[in-house]
Amino acid sequence: MEDKLLFIIGSPRSGSTMLQRMVGSHSRIFTHPEPHLMTPLAHLGYFDNVEKAPYDHINAAKAIREFVEELPGKEDDYVAACKAYSDALYGGVLSGKDVDFFLDKTPAYALITNFLARIYPGASYVALTRHPLAILSSYANSFFEGDWRQAYDFNPILDRYVPAIAGFIRREDVPKVHVRYEDVVSGPETHLKRIFEHMGLEHEPEAANYGKFKHVKKSFGDPKVDNNARPVTASVAKWARELANDAQKLSMARDIIAGLNPEDLATWGYPVETIFDPLDELRRTGGAAPPPKERLNAYRIQRKALLKLRQNIHDNNFGKVVKTVRYYCDVLLRE
Repeated sequence: MEDKLLFIIGSPRSGSTMLQRMVGSHSRIFTHPEPHLMTPLAHLGYFDNVEKAPYDHINAAKAIREFVEELPGKEDDYVAACKAYSDALYGGVLSGKDVDFFLDKTPAYALITNFLARIYPGASYVALTRHPLAILSSYANSFFEGDWRQAYDFNPILDRYVPAIAGFIRREDVPKVHVRYEDVVSGPETHLKRIFEHMGLEHEPEAANYGKFKHVKKSFGDPKVDNNARPVTASVAKWARELANDAQKLSMARDIIAGLNPEDLATWGYPVETIFDPLDELRRTGGAAPPPKERLNAYRIQRKALLKLRQNIHDNNFGKVVKTVRYYCDVLLRE
C-alpha cells in the first residue's frame, strides 16, 4: 500500500491545504481533507502516549509493551499490525477509484514523523515549510483575531513544528521533496513538476489551477483556500507588514526566533541571519503600510464568539452553567 501513498508534512497555516488542492488535482491522485488516521495510532501507548484518556492510558502503555514482548516478531509484529490497519483504510478509500495515489495532508503528522516513517518508509513525502513568522501571523489572525500572545500561549506552534519538520527533512532514509510556500506560490508549475517527478507521475501543469477541479470539502483544512483558483503571492509579506506596525508583536517575534535552533531554521530554508530581511526591505522601500483588515464573514463571527465565550470560562458564571449542563448531559447519555 505504501507505494500508493503521498504524505504532505507541514505545520498548520503553512499553505498545506493549497498544496493539497494543487497536487490532488492530478488525474492520478485522490485526496481527502485531513483524515487524521495515523495520529491516534501513533499514540496508543507503544510508540507514544496521550496525556489524558477515558481509560487508564498509563497502564495501557505498560500493558501493550509487555504484550508485544510475547509476539514472535515483537516490535516488528506490532508495526505490521499498525500497517495492516492503515492499509485497510487507505486501500478502502482508493477502492473503485481510477487513481494511483492517495494524498494525506494532516498537519499533526509533522509531530509523528518517526512513527509515520516506521510504518510507511517507502511512501512518498513532501516537506512543506513557510517563513516561521508568516505561520504564526496566519495562525493568530485565523484563530485569535490577531492576538499573537494569546495564540502562542494556547499553542507554541513554532516551538513544536520547526524542530519536528527540520528533523524530518534531515532524515536520509525517507524519500522526500522539500518545497517552500513562498516558492510554490511564485512558481507553482515548477514545484508541482518536482513533486510529480518524485512520485513517478507525468507532469500536469494545469493542476496549479486547482479551482477548476472538483475537490472533497469537509470539516478540516483552510476555509480561505477557495478564495482563489490558483496560488497567489498576496500573503507572502503580510507578516512583515504586520510587524512593521506593531512594536509589541515585533519584540515577541524576535524573542521567539531567538529561542529556535538556528540549524533548524536553516534546514527550513530561512536562516536566522536573514529571517527579518523582508521586514527590513519593506521599511527601506516604504512599503510597510499595515495589511488590510479582513472582511467580517460567518467564519470570523464564529471565531469571535468562541474567543469571547472562552475568556475566563473556568472562573466565570457562564463557565459554571456550561459545566452544569455538561454534567447533566453526561448523566443522560450514560449507558
